[in-house]
Amino acid sequence: MSMNVGDNKGGAIADINVTPMADVIIVLLIIFMVITPLLQKGVDVKLPVAGNTEERKDDPEFTTVGINFEGDVFINGAVVEKSLLKPQVEERLQDVPEGERLVYLKGDERLDYGQIMEIMDLCREAGVEEIALIAEPEVQG
Repeated sequence: MSMNVGDNKGGAIADINVTPMADVIIVLLIIFMVITPLLQKGVDVKLPVAGNTEERKDDPEFTTVGINFEGDVFINGAVVEKSLLKPQVEERLQDVPEGERLVYLKGDERLDYGQIMEIMDLCREAGVEEIALIAEPEVQG
């Protein structure tokens, strides 16, 4: 292999050196590969594990209520005061026809049963007809 240092007259090389650009792209790729798993979507809730679960994609059309171990309540990822949960859920469900008022509930597995029931009662008072509990699928292995 030989190196091109210009022509016999000592002129500049007109070719573009893409090595620095490739280095920058590789570094950016590595940064994104490391950072992406660290980004968490939604509420920081450690869900309980269940053997009979069904895969569900996050859809902004559905209302998801979550409660973490510290007792913070979330609606679709946004923090809400527990006292404002009922009116917020009522507002989100006002355009939903009767019979289709469904709320997905994410509750941290370390919470007391009573705390989950309190959130469920507030949702029922807001007009929710069905509450679906979200759990992590059990890993076979």
